[in-house]
Amino acid sequence: MDIDLIFRIAAIGIIVAVLNQLLIRSGREEQAMMTTLAGLIVVLMMIIYEIRDLFDAIEQIFGL
Repeated sequence: MDIDLIFRIAAIGIIVAVLNQLLIRSGREEQAMMTTLAGLIVVLMMIIYEIRDLFDAIEQIFGL
């Protein structure tokens, strides 16, 4: 696994957590939830691309 991917996911998590707390403290709970969902979607898309690359590599290795 690419260590860069882990750092990018961690950075997104930190940014989302800080934004979430700032928005909640300013009374914007709905925006806080949307920010959290957006962060989750971004991370999931990153992971999906990695899984796709894994399946592509497996396909090449086994000649499928």
